Amino acid sequence: MRNWLLPEYIEDILPAEALHIETVRRRIIDLLKVHGYQQVSPPLLEYIESLLSGSGSDMNLQMFKVIDQLSGRMMGLRADMTPQVARIDAHLLNCEGITRLCYANSVLHTVPSSLTQTREPFQVGAELYGHIGVESDLEIQQLMLKCLSVTGLDRVHLDLGHVTVFRSIIKNANISLEMEAELFAVLQAKDLSTLREICSGLSKKTYESLLLLTELYGGIEVLNIAKNKLPAHSEITFALDQLEQVSQELKEVVDTIAFDLADLRGYHYHTGMVFAAYTRGCSNAIALGGRYDEIGKAFGRARPATGFSMDLRELARLVEQKSYPHAIRAPYMQKNQALAMKIEQLRSEGHIVIMELPQQPETTMNCDRQLVMQEGDWIIEKI
Repeated sequence: MRNWLLPEYIEDILPAEALHIETVRRRIIDLLKVHGYQQVSPPLLEYIESLLSGSGSDMNLQMFKVIDQLSGRMMGLRADMTPQVARIDAHLLNCEGITRLCYANSVLHTVPSSLTQTREPFQVGAELYGHIGVESDLEIQQLMLKCLSVTGLDRVHLDLGHVTVFRSIIKNANISLEMEAELFAVLQAKDLSTLREICSGLSKKTYESLLLLTELYGGIEVLNIAKNKLPAHSEITFALDQLEQVSQELKEVVDTIAFDLADLRGYHYHTGMVFAAYTRGCSNAIALGGRYDEIGKAFGRARPATGFSMDLRELARLVEQKSYPHAIRAPYMQKNQALAMKIEQLRSEGHIVIMELPQQPETTMNCDRQLVMQEGDWIIEKI
């Protein structure tokens, strides 16, 4: 095997794409900063118990694991940054009020989430801790949409769901944990025949409600059908009202909104509203998020929390990439104060200036201009 080959779904990022990704990252992080979200940078590697707490439990199979040579304990390479940020909120910051945090760094997956995605996503996200109302859900979703907009994406479709609907049906029907797990799996797979088989022994109302969930995808009419046909549990009514309120607030800033009451993504840690953003040219969601009020419980602080994340590498590929900018070539001259000052001036203005080195072969070095001396001044001329 050639020693320069990389593993499957792992790739180098070359200069033009790396600059493009970094430009998008800066736009997003700058936007998050002015909205009050403070950036944190957790370690890539830590003990596995911490990484598998809260939302991390769904990431067990996605996580690379190694033995710590110093302690002998099992360590993991993070597959998701949300548990780490929850740990920071719970133990390092330990604020009593609302905390707004953001992050931008690589995570590693044992297998890609789709045939077109990398095993090394660059995860960017924001999380809000300490507020339980729909207002914070709305803030996070509006912020996610602004982040997508600032990257250059002009058309976004938003899917909204609420795991409380399914949870309420299960709780009020006294369904066992084993059956709940089965129902969750078949609903995710939208396997109607298996769903009918599993539900055959349940009450008529529960049977009809669970089957109805598979059909509750679409526009605002979905909420009306759900209100009329699902059990009149207070939790379900509350969830449907929240979805309607958020959709009314967001309908002017997205192209389309749909509701999916069978969306149980992240069911094991999400506790409320969930959402996913889509755009043209990509079959996968470009951003995901939701409420996860129990995520800090393993760290001793089950604070209310809501947030979103996106893969910056995938997102950047959907935005037009410019070619790497051309540079200005400067001659190699030692102790030439005027030239040095001119170069520093140009660099401070954002120009790329590359100085030649002695005995360097003649090359443009990606330069389309050069500094030349004319009548005692250094000026720029085209090559």
